[in-house]
Amino acid sequence: MKRDYRTWLVLTFLLSLATGSALAAQEALDPVKAKLFSLSIIVGGAIITLAAAAGAFCQAKAISSACEGISRNPAAAPHIRFLLIFGLVLIETLVIYALLITIIILMVQWGKYI
Repeated sequence: MKRDYRTWLVLTFLLSLATGSALAAQEALDPVKAKLFSLSIIVGGAIITLAAAAGAFCQAKAISSACEGISRNPAAAPHIRFLLIFGLVLIETLVIYALLITIIILMVQWGKYI
């Protein structure tokens, strides 16, 4: 089971590298600024890719554990359900924060170097 998500994580990482490698071939007036700009786009893509993958894994683990807990003790279902929803909200909030950080990285670099 553990090998399954590692394979998807590696494939996602390699796909993000493959799609971001075309940005390194672009030319601009100043090569130092162009390299920094392409690096910022690659870093931004890597941040959101890893955050989304980690968030999805954590949400799946939380839902699995909640289902197991409810099946063991059905009387505690309302409490477990509340904690599950609260935990999923916090996990999704972290992924949204990563998205905001990615957008800030990209917008700051676009404003300076294009």
